[in-house]
Parts: sequence; structure tokens; C-alpha cells
Amino acid sequence: VQPVESGGGLVEAGGSLRLSCTFSGGITSVFNSYCMGWYRQSPGKKRELVATATRVKSTNYADSVKGRFTIDRDNARKRLYLQMNSLKPEDTAVYYCNSETGDFSWGKGTQVTVSS
Repeated sequence: VQPVESGGGLVEAGGSLRLSCTFSGGITSVFNSYCMGWYRQSPGKKRELVATATRVKSTNYADSVKGRFTIDRDNARKRLYLQMNSLKPEDTAVYYCNSETGDFSWGKGTQVTVSS
């Protein structure tokens, strides 16, 4: 199962982006059995989990993004989304999707750059 992330780009502080992730391969029931999440990694920093969503769309967020980011999932299409509002320069990172515990192969990620 290979995730493919998209939707990143360059945006000014205060702007918004919507990231998408599609899982190719695998079967829907496998995707649906996992709590899925969005991660991000900045240069020189460890990859951090910023948002998760269970199959029934119970969500959790890191304190740094709470109130600004919204995670959603489409179980039938094996897709994961991250709506990012009120972006800050410190949100600049490569964003990845995977299960909450990183069970799948890692994709290439999508670069988000927020200018001040």
C-alpha cells in the first residue's frame, strides 16, 4: 500500500491549503481498519504526527495545529485530507500520510512552504 500525497505549495502566512492523500493498492477494508494520520517533517527535525482520524472520524490534533487544521477521510475511496487554515511559517514542512503507527510504506510527501 503506497500513499501519494498532493496539494502542497507556497502560501503566505494566514493563508490556506488543502492536502490530499490517496492510497493505491490494498483493499478498502484494510484502509478502514486503521486510524490514519498526517505527519510533517521539517529540516533537522523528527517527523511528527499532527492529526489523526479513525474510521468513524474521531479526530485528534497536535497542540500546534489545533483549531487551524482539520483532518478528514473518505473510507470508500481510501483518501485522507488535511485542511490547513491560518498557516504560519512554522508549519513549513514536508507533509506525509500514513497510519497512526506508520504501518504502511512512506510516500514522497508534499512540500508546504509558508512565507512570513
